[in-house]
Amino acid sequence: MPEFDVNLLLDTGTLSVRDVRCRGECRHRSAEECTAATHLVFPYRGVYVRHVGAEQSVADANHVLFFNAGQAYQVSHPVEGGDACLSLVLPEATLQELAPAELLQRSGEPGFREQCLSIDPRAQALVALLRHGLHNGVIEPLEAEGLLLTLVSRSLGPRTARAPRSTRLRRSLVDRAKLLLASDPTRRWTLAAMAAELGGSAVYLTQVFQQVEGLPLYRYQLRVRLARALDRIPQEDDLSALAFELGFSSHSHFASAFRQAYGRSPSAFKQSLR
Repeated sequence: MPEFDVNLLLDTGTLSVRDVRCRGECRHRSAEECTAATHLVFPYRGVYVRHVGAEQSVADANHVLFFNAGQAYQVSHPVEGGDACLSLVLPEATLQELAPAELLQRSGEPGFREQCLSIDPRAQALVALLRHGLHNGVIEPLEAEGLLLTLVSRSLGPRTARAPRSTRLRRSLVDRAKLLLASDPTRRWTLAAMAAELGGSAVYLTQVFQQVEGLPLYRYQLRVRLARALDRIPQEDDLSALAFELGFSSHSHFASAFRQAYGRSPSAFKQSLR
């Protein structure tokens, strides 16, 4: 069986969008790969690690990753379950127009200086609306292009995007914390339990995670859970059962967190996809 399942959702001649799903059987680093064009990749399910030389980044629903044209990379899946991503290709001129200059490479080559950026919940919601709408054929190409450009602008904008800036040692600790959360996404972790698993101080873990990601551990985990809800809501008839399955204490807790993050209730979001 092929490792990847790639579904072309939109190709206007100007931009293209693909839904890419990976079974995640490669636990260790894969062979080196590279792309012919720069891709903006929005994970929406599962987790993997992307390696560029000695640097790495954890790919999950809280980030957009940049696969630069001609840049060699490797992928590993330390957590079972595979992953799924929305992959977007834009013309180089469009990227240069949308992206702040400080995010782009200065060598004249197309692409980004960072491996990834954090995105906010509204960007996550746009990913879900686009994917579900294009899969179901309820979004016209013109509307989809407008939403995609909004998604890119929001993801690269200075008010919503955040580049992880810290020492390699601190980023490594944060990466291990992300993978620990992904290994048991519904578990109600405590700081002490996470620190014990990672081998360190709960206070240090809290401070480093906040510094690197710009938000507390609990909110990071909440956003990952809510992103899983965005993925699954269209197929779910019992939203209360989904809430418990995702680790929420009640349907009201789930609905309140969802509304606060995305500006509408889970049922209203599901209705909007129709």
